[in-house]
Amino acid sequence: MAAMLQPQIILLKEGTDTSQGKAQLVSNINACTVVADVVRTTLGPRGMDKLIHDDKGSVTISNDGATIMKLLDIIHPAAKILVDIAKSQDSEVGDGTTTVVLLAGEFLKEAKPFIEDGVHPQNLIRSYRTACSLAIEKIKELAISIEGKSLEEKKGLLAKCAATTLSSKLIGGEKEFFASMVVDAVIAIGVDDRLSMIGIKKVPGGSMRDSFLVDGVAFKKTFSYAGFEQQPKKFLKPKILLLNIELELKSEKENAEIRLSDPSQYQSIVDAEWNIIYDKLDKCVQTGAKVVLSRLAIGDLATQYFADRDIFCAGRVTEEDLQRVAAATGGTVQTSVNNVIDEVLGTCEIFEEKQVGNERFNIFSGCPSGLTATIVLRGGADQFIEEAERSLHDAIMIVRRALKNSTVVAGGGAIDMEISRYLRQHARTIAGKSQLFINSYAKALEVIPRQLCDNAGFDATDVLNKLRQKHALPSGEGAPYGVDINTGGIADSFANFVWEPSVVKINAINAATEAACLVLSVDETVKNPKSESAQGDAAAGAMGGRGRGGAAFRGRGRGMRRR
Repeated sequence: MAAMLQPQIILLKEGTDTSQGKAQLVSNINACTVVADVVRTTLGPRGMDKLIHDDKGSVTISNDGATIMKLLDIIHPAAKILVDIAKSQDSEVGDGTTTVVLLAGEFLKEAKPFIEDGVHPQNLIRSYRTACSLAIEKIKELAISIEGKSLEEKKGLLAKCAATTLSSKLIGGEKEFFASMVVDAVIAIGVDDRLSMIGIKKVPGGSMRDSFLVDGVAFKKTFSYAGFEQQPKKFLKPKILLLNIELELKSEKENAEIRLSDPSQYQSIVDAEWNIIYDKLDKCVQTGAKVVLSRLAIGDLATQYFADRDIFCAGRVTEEDLQRVAAATGGTVQTSVNNVIDEVLGTCEIFEEKQVGNERFNIFSGCPSGLTATIVLRGGADQFIEEAERSLHDAIMIVRRALKNSTVVAGGGAIDMEISRYLRQHARTIAGKSQLFINSYAKALEVIPRQLCDNAGFDATDVLNKLRQKHALPSGEGAPYGVDINTGGIADSFANFVWEPSVVKINAINAATEAACLVLSVDETVKNPKSESAQGDAAAGAMGGRGRGGAAFRGRGRGMRRR
């Protein structure tokens, strides 16, 4: 009787949804697999592109894993983990974003049957972490160093790494052309790690081959006033003055009231204003500078004044471009024109204004410090140029990483097959269930070569069997063999210069394993009713639009929940 009168304990708010146990874990694994399937077809040189159309009406065409993951508005809490690892891979190494999502999805897919059979997730996690550390050790062992080579040799090797990255992008057809451009740009900025020192300017029109690299700074001609056309457009070894002040007549911001008894005094006040601006312009001319750039406006009076004295000026230059000019020319941005000394003026070999397509560009080349470079991208459609910029960003990141951690491994699925073989061999030495788990981890790694074949339209089973046979040779000569995308067979990836920095693979395997372990370690999801209604509203808004229909849909949803 006493047991029957036990009061009911209400712990969570009414309407809170809790799901736990095996079904919950399998549901999370399924969600992650669906996300991996979205980017699956974008892997490799024959990968397809995704066209993403957002609610603002902007269209993005891309096959970059990180870009696609950012643009997909994923709301499933477990699947968001895959978005995070794609972003971290992108910011850490720049490439391998599709690989990392695919690997994480595949690790979870392989774990699913074990979970359904009642294996405790912690056993899987332990085995996966062991397999991950073994795989990373093996990558380090197989990696080949490019240290100690001459600059020319190094350039060639880095260009091969950049070409491997670019081969899977939209601009893959011109990968050699862009690879050498990227290597020159990265070497130009030297040990300086600031990516902002490499500028990428997009000019629609022309073909991809019309793109060019400026060994210095190039930026689009800014808004200009009358008198601009009378200014000279080319200088040899000019002095460059960089300012952060306005050179124009401005009306006073404060409401000052001046009472005059004599009308002639009014003229003296007007003259005083003009004298201030003329004084500033005189001081600019006295510095001996032939190019004057300012972050703020340079008015029509100043433009004409400089034109009369054969000086080039540009106002409203963006902060980023001004900083890059300062870094390249050795100048310093000034906030006053008083006491400007020679040390703060920059210089370069040639300054000129050139027509590129429909745009005019100001180009500073032959800069003394040489710590910056600019790539001017040409192409047909705007979306195409946007995707080309994303591709070049990946290639720049890869070359930077390869310069710092100068070890490379064979691409084309070769390193994945070799680690898979090594882990299968290692699994046989282990007694107990973890033998099965490490074996499933090894099988998951084969997803990379398999997907490369599927995306190129080849028979994946046939190619994988050839690869397994080649990698199983006792001499170890088959280790660099990967998928040959052109013939549908297998080939020595190293000999074909399909290389990637080892740090890309190490980071991808690490991040994918961590993500898989994180999803496997979750056994209960608690959904707050408020967050659930917010998600429902968002979904209803998306389905019903912004009009009355959407409002009616949302109202109905809430009514059902209350009941």
